[in-house]
Amino acid sequence: MREAFSWEAFNKMPLVGILRNMPTESLEEIAKCMIKAGISTMEITFNSPGALASIRKMVDTYGDRLNIGAGTVCNLNEMHQALDAGAQFIVMPISDDDVVNYCVIHKIPVFPGAYTPTEIYRAWQMGATMVKVFPAGTLGPTYIKDVLAPLNEIKLMPTGGVTLENLGDYFKAGASGVGLGTGLTPKNLVLEKDWKGLEKLMSNFVRMYNKVTL
Repeated sequence: MREAFSWEAFNKMPLVGILRNMPTESLEEIAKCMIKAGISTMEITFNSPGALASIRKMVDTYGDRLNIGAGTVCNLNEMHQALDAGAQFIVMPISDDDVVNYCVIHKIPVFPGAYTPTEIYRAWQMGATMVKVFPAGTLGPTYIKDVLAPLNEIKLMPTGGVTLENLGDYFKAGASGVGLGTGLTPKNLVLEKDWKGLEKLMSNFVRMYNKVTL
């Protein structure tokens, strides 16, 4: 098991697969698909049933090949539970000062959520690893470009509504990473246990990223 977040793996492929309310038995298959496709970072949302057990199991089994983190973390109590379960990074839908400060002090990658330029700038000033722009689907790639025009030093990770079709546009706009939910792991493929189809879809995301960045 690798306890620390692998920046080398994330920087090579800065796509975060967000898993919410996924059947426990499907998580391992999804992890295998991610590894085969070349996606190295998995976020398990804290508000999913059995999230802590899932994080612990994924870290124990795949922590040497994947970055395994906790998402939808909103306070210190949830953060500590996630870290105790082995989470290697923390993602938030909002920005909680205590959580961000703790992660910064202890050198734990943290991705607080923000929406407006003021919120984004404040989260970055606090020491965010990257600022999660959420919900990005209502804003679009142009918003990322507009925010980065005056705030070009900030690393943004748009999340929500990112698809294979608009992935390239977000990176062209200046995104440093993206969070991918059902666009990367459609529930129909998971429920049908179409793992070959899921791996193919994930590989298409990897190809699209490489196409627009290499």
